[in-house]
Amino acid sequence: MSKKFRNLHQRIEKLKQESLVGLREKHKDATDYLQEKKFFLPKLREHSGRLLAGATLAGTLLLGGGRSAEPRLLQTSAEERVKLGLATSEEVKKIISEKISQLLPGAIGKISGGDRDKICQFLQEILGIDVCFNLEGNELNFSFGWMGYEQHLQRFPGDTLAGHDEEQVAGIAPGLGGWGYFAKSRQEMTQEEYLMEKYYVAVQTMYLPEWQIRTKELSKWYKHRKVIVVNPENGTACVAVVGDAGPAAWTGKQFGGSPEVMKRLDLHLGSRKGKVLLLFVNDPDGKVPLGPIDFNLKTGQPESV
Repeated sequence: MSKKFRNLHQRIEKLKQESLVGLREKHKDATDYLQEKKFFLPKLREHSGRLLAGATLAGTLLLGGGRSAEPRLLQTSAEERVKLGLATSEEVKKIISEKISQLLPGAIGKISGGDRDKICQFLQEILGIDVCFNLEGNELNFSFGWMGYEQHLQRFPGDTLAGHDEEQVAGIAPGLGGWGYFAKSRQEMTQEEYLMEKYYVAVQTMYLPEWQIRTKELSKWYKHRKVIVVNPENGTACVAVVGDAGPAAWTGKQFGGSPEVMKRLDLHLGSRKGKVLLLFVNDPDGKVPLGPIDFNLKTGQPESV
């Protein structure tokens, strides 16, 4: 893309965001109503006015309105724009990285009570997801530790590596994951089960203090339990499910990530491991989607021009 068109793209993006900021400032009740009805402001063009929005932005740009609009947008902090659904994915990741890095301990392990509360509140505000270290009385031995690159898991009887559409270089595990197959057969596999294997993590359930006493109960609770994984180095985050048990303590790693999870966290190259923060997602209604997340789920994702 030429420099001329890149500059044009950037100006249009700023104008779009400025328009949304101005709309919320002048018509807060209306915008709150739209968000309550799930018509997220950054995605209104998906519902209506696609051509009108484009024409309005182009007309404003051609008339020179962008020059006076840019300063007010730039005065709005990126963290505030994230909460409104107006920040770019790069801004979101930068904010997460800077804040989370300040709250994590120097060594792997558990995190102190005060910082735990700050981390949960921060992620809830920035990503719009209810996250916690302890859910329904259950907690992992580690919340901050090393995550390693795992193989694909068999989703159903007869599943092969060729059927996995990403990161085939990872190979496929010869045995089943800690909770067996994700689906009964290829024909019966749902989209949800497909995504569960794609975005799975392994956690060390076998080292939990009460595992030997409450094996059946804890196994049922942890099966496909939804979690969020954050790479504090770059602020990338991914929602996944617990799909396997491990890794073994002798590996020096506390978590394992599917090939796709590791790729989304940018940990799939080189040593193929890195320090991550892993928390439970409190999502009883199943509204939090699996996969990478770099926007506020409640306010919506900024739409590219």
